[in-house]
Amino acid sequence: MRFPHPWRLLLAPAALLALAPGALASALGGPSELPYPARGLNLLVVGTDSRAGITADEKERFRLGGQDCDCADVVMLVHVSAANDRVSVVSLPRDSLVELPGPHTDRRTGKVHDAHLAKLNAAHAEGGSSLSVETVEAVTGLRVHRFLAVDFRRFMDAVDQVDGGVPICTAKPLKDPATGLDLAVGTTRVDGGGGLQYVRSRKADGEMDFGRIRKQHKFVVNMLDRLRSGGILDDPARLRALASTLRGTAAADRGVTAAELLVLATRLKEVGPSRTEFATVPVRGFNPLVEGVGSTVGWDEEGAAEVFARLRADRPLPPGDAVAPSTLSVADYEPARGSSLICP
Repeated sequence: MRFPHPWRLLLAPAALLALAPGALASALGGPSELPYPARGLNLLVVGTDSRAGITADEKERFRLGGQDCDCADVVMLVHVSAANDRVSVVSLPRDSLVELPGPHTDRRTGKVHDAHLAKLNAAHAEGGSSLSVETVEAVTGLRVHRFLAVDFRRFMDAVDQVDGGVPICTAKPLKDPATGLDLAVGTTRVDGGGGLQYVRSRKADGEMDFGRIRKQHKFVVNMLDRLRSGGILDDPARLRALASTLRGTAAADRGVTAAELLVLATRLKEVGPSRTEFATVPVRGFNPLVEGVGSTVGWDEEGAAEVFARLRADRPLPPGDAVAPSTLSVADYEPARGSSLICP
């Protein structure tokens, strides 16, 4: 097959999306080495609390005035099946008690630390992408093939590229004084700032971080649905801009490139919401206080092992009734089909 020149591809979306993945990446941003593992691809996505590039006005409007630690507020393990016909997303609560592998160098101080207990979100603060990847691999037993970190600025800018905003729907009013979230019953379309308020909110419904994780799942599904229905997935120039926004320019261990995000988008172009599933790792409850660490979340080790065994085998997540209930009702394990999270 003879491929058109890149400038012509930008004028011919259908032809571009028909290209082989390697040719597509070369046409739209350089080489791609996105792996094609026999048992599926694992992408670790973290949302950091970095406020770099946030303006003073945005800090005031969206309640972003606190100090950041470049910690991972969001930790999602995304598994793409080997057949590219299913996506499983498992969120790992940021306050999960884990052991950070050692020795590692603290990027903030230059000190070398031995292995020590910490909250999961501290892995990114202490050791960036490399320690985040190493920690998640250790606690899940899964190989992380690619890593993506998205801070506040890039999240807002990416959402602002969605025509008409992203729909958020709620059956009860949601009001959170910490983030400024104030949603009436029904469906509201939000821009980047409003979306950030929503995915950061954990005081609006009494469900703590577990409710926030469910909000994040709903937001991801509805944003992807808008990208599909709004035609961005069929517009190479806009898709390239979105991939570049999400990726940014920072170096990262096993960091996914913008070109690889484009390849991934073509692989998953036909995967609709009904073939996606979202869950939080099974949680037992809160751990006893750990000195120097504080209040942490303890996983249901047996349930978590079953979840990660399914992903290692490239199988769908286990159903909710296969895992024992949590001591915290708001933390019960219950996978949700993406199609059930779509707003009207």
